[in-house]
Amino acid sequence: MPDPNGFLRYDRRLPARRPVPVRITDWREVYPPAGEALIREQATRCMDCGIPFCHDGCPLGNRIPDWNDLVRTGGWDAAVESLHATNNFPEFTGRLCPAPCEAACVLGIGGGQPVTIKQVEVEIADAAARAGLAPRPAAAPTGRSG
Repeated sequence: MPDPNGFLRYDRRLPARRPVPVRITDWREVYPPAGEALIREQATRCMDCGIPFCHDGCPLGNRIPDWNDLVRTGGWDAAVESLHATNNFPEFTGRLCPAPCEAACVLGIGGGQPVTIKQVEVEIADAAARAGLAPRPAAAPTGRSG
């Protein structure tokens, strides 16, 4: 069960960007890793809407409210499993996707502050990499390619 008041208690926040003069000297991330407290706070903002429009916004059909609630409650391993159920490469898509899911978030309707879905996804993928977790291959080949 999501926190029904999380979006009322917390504003949208992202980690501070690295300064441009520093960023142009290397190929590292624009945003430094967010702390667990910040990511759990942002995941708490997810309302798990009756009709989660973020699913429609996500081309992969990620189970966004599910993994947001798991991160909120500290269930990182289960959040990794939920993310890997629909996305084999969240370490790439979390960084490269333009996040249409955030544009579809109910909190963003009318110019509001959507949940930081992209940042939560990146942090779940990073937590999985640190733990040595990877998506499991399909049980049987499908014969499909591409």
